Amino acid sequence: MRYHLFGAALMAVSAFAHAEIQTQEIPYTAADGTKMVGYYAYDDAIEGQRPGVVVVHEWWGLNDYAKSRARDLAGLGYSALAIDMYGEGKNTEHPKDAMSFMKAALADADAAKARFNAGVDLLKQQQQTDSAKLAAVGYCFGGKVVLDMARQGVPLEGVVSFHGALATETRAAPGSVKARVLVEHGSADSMVSAEDVAALSAEMVKAGADYQFVNLPGAKHGFTNPGADKFQKKGVDVAYNKAADERSWNDMQRFLDETFEGNGR
Repeated sequence: MRYHLFGAALMAVSAFAHAEIQTQEIPYTAADGTKMVGYYAYDDAIEGQRPGVVVVHEWWGLNDYAKSRARDLAGLGYSALAIDMYGEGKNTEHPKDAMSFMKAALADADAAKARFNAGVDLLKQQQQTDSAKLAAVGYCFGGKVVLDMARQGVPLEGVVSFHGALATETRAAPGSVKARVLVEHGSADSMVSAEDVAALSAEMVKAGADYQFVNLPGAKHGFTNPGADKFQKKGVDVAYNKAADERSWNDMQRFLDETFEGNGR
């Protein structure tokens, strides 16, 4: 009996030891033929399907930070995919290049939407993903992307913008926003004007959106990224803020729990 109990315990410990976050890079192609690279993460200790979350990178591109957030979401029990909005997984640490990449990606709203949807389709294809329960989170440039997708009625349960650009050329029409919306914004963000904040709130109210806006005291642009401070030397007004990072992440967890609970998570 003792041997059997010990064996069962050993098997349980062994199973636990091998349970971990699994990751892989997955190539895919956008509608315009651009070759893209997705970074997929999930927890193999969880059985069956789970809600899926798309992660959209900062203006730097699909870098290690965006990938780390996919792993973090996988650790929370989601099927997470960091998508590529620039093509070929390219990224940079040079502000001029980042601005060039971002402008090119946003030059055509329909093309940007198609690239985003290509990433969503890839996430749906993963066997761990419950394709009926999808959300998206975005950082900086990615925050603008997920907000624009909500504005255009892309079928998502929820979107979360972290220090995202709020201005848009594709404002929401009444009834167009199907996703719940959470915006985590730094009060000291010099890249987003007070007028943009006010315009977004008015837009969301007019559209009849389920919308939450959190103003994080003293936080600058890039407040979630622990590597943000190094870009100050390159003339970019960004800074990591540990308190704002942790608070916004907790807000996101509650938001996603509530969002998917309403959809039978």
